[in-house]
Amino acid sequence: MHKAVIMGVGPDRGLGAQLCKRFAKEGLHVVAAGRTPASLDAVVADIERAGGKASSFAADATTEADVAAVFEHAGPDVDLAIYNAGNNTPGRILEMEADYFEKSWRVVCYGGFLFGREALRRMVPRKRGTILFTGASASLRGRAGYGAFNSAKAGLRTLAQAMAKENGPEGIHVGHVVVDGAVYGEKIRKRFPDADARQDRIIDIEGIVECYAFLYRQHHKAWSFEVDVRTSLESW
Repeated sequence: MHKAVIMGVGPDRGLGAQLCKRFAKEGLHVVAAGRTPASLDAVVADIERAGGKASSFAADATTEADVAAVFEHAGPDVDLAIYNAGNNTPGRILEMEADYFEKSWRVVCYGGFLFGREALRRMVPRKRGTILFTGASASLRGRAGYGAFNSAKAGLRTLAQAMAKENGPEGIHVGHVVVDGAVYGEKIRKRFPDADARQDRIIDIEGIVECYAFLYRQHHKAWSFEVDVRTSLESW
């Protein structure tokens, strides 16, 4: 049974958890990885109740040993790996502490490197597999007040692009999903009490998940590196 390793899994109405559920329905054994065991176990329980296969693994995306252990737990048959870790880190550069900037880079870019490398180590010998990274509008342009997040996400995008070019000839499909806007999930609903009334301006989680499924299903003679997704009202 092929495995899917998904890093950055949190609450049920979050992108990571919904990716887990979708790919379990696609017939993959899902390994849900993240920092909160209770959230991971809840996702696994839901998948198993629906007849799917899943397991959880608590790990820090910025710790090399943890990331390696996630893939050791998954075993050799990893066919899909998704890196979804990293939250927005706003702040003015002039007033920013160095460790704050470094932490943003470590979670988004350095963690993506560790994850991608470990996925490649399982996929390249088999000459097949798909690695997908969650990006943002910050991946493509700098924005005032978001210097740490912009640079981290841009670094992740160019890392993913280099990985795609290095390993495409070896049968590995590497893709990047630009999520351009707020996601209609638990975090946004907690942060903005009026989120329900603004649904037309917030990106639908299921719609985003469809982009990952589309990339995973692509034929090797028609691969895409990048897909971007936003609402019809988003200014871009």
